[in-house]
Amino acid sequence: MIWKPHATVAAVLEQDGKFLLVEEHTPQGLLFNQPAGHWEPNETLSAGASREVLEESAYEFEPQYLIGVYRWHSTASDITYLRFAFGGRILAHHPERSLDKGIVRAVWMTPEEIRATQQRHRSPLILRCVEDYLAGKRYPLELITHYE
Repeated sequence: MIWKPHATVAAVLEQDGKFLLVEEHTPQGLLFNQPAGHWEPNETLSAGASREVLEESAYEFEPQYLIGVYRWHSTASDITYLRFAFGGRILAHHPERSLDKGIVRAVWMTPEEIRATQQRHRSPLILRCVEDYLAGKRYPLELITHYE
């Protein structure tokens, strides 16, 4: 059997001391997540993060650095995820835009609010990515090479 982890991209967006999360319907109920999703064929990792942010929150996002690469195994689904978390800047907001299916809303939360809602996080990576961002972890995008 060949092991195939799920490659995902995520964005950690901070503005005025608050972080952008999305509230979404999941099989486990309404949960919080960063704008994130599966990396799709024929896109760079950073382009995937930009796409997911727009689709899930209606914000345009420009990745400027990598915060980290995270491996997490979900015992509930027996799936291993490899998450590439990016930070950067918001370019625009399009509140008239429809959000992805299952997304209830985009919400800005303080680090304290994020910590207080851990039981409603889709994965433990949400808080870990925020904590790494707050700790100043930043890696250049040049760390990632896309070979054709």
